[in-house]
Amino acid sequence: MRVTKHEHACMVVEIADERVVIDPGNFTTPLIDVLGVVAIVITHEHPDHWTPEQLTRILDLNQGARIFAPASVVAQAEGFEIDAVHEGDVHEVGGFRLEFFGSQHAVIHPTIPVISNVGVMVNDSLFYPGDAFTVPPKPVDTLAAPANAPWMKVAEAMDYVTAVAPKRSFPAHEMLLSVLGKQMYYARLQSATEAAGGVFHPLEPGDTLEL
Repeated sequence: MRVTKHEHACMVVEIADERVVIDPGNFTTPLIDVLGVVAIVITHEHPDHWTPEQLTRILDLNQGARIFAPASVVAQAEGFEIDAVHEGDVHEVGGFRLEFFGSQHAVIHPTIPVISNVGVMVNDSLFYPGDAFTVPPKPVDTLAAPANAPWMKVAEAMDYVTAVAPKRSFPAHEMLLSVLGKQMYYARLQSATEAAGGVFHPLEPGDTLEL
């Protein structure tokens, strides 16, 4: 299995000629050439994690792809057929087992309502929490670790990596950082990953990691 990082929250997981696209949002370069997509996972409703335009681009090339998302996304995504998912749900699509954990977005501020959010585990190997610090109730081989967001500080990201203790991690949710900011934040994620016995991979958009 291989994961390719795209900008911000988006990543593509592939086995042979089948692919799963996770969180294709508006901070991600238009996905105009991703083929073999059997599933699209959306962790929550914010546009940096999905847009109708991105879904349309993917589905135009992959008309049989299934979409999985929380009910709040289903309510907003008129015209798309989406399977609503909740914590504890498991779906098998092609060569992929998709298991969902967590139920709420991290708190941004007490004045901002908390929305639904689900993290996804792919083939008991790769876990991406979306916009939350969900710790799955099973070991994580590879963690897509949120690097920066309005709802977190770097100490919380480090504590999260420590709690998950993955064998490997790489950064996600990084598009609000400058070049110098990424260097600083990634160094913190690296130190937390290594302290827990894992290896940090500072993937940039377009980079791949064999899982």
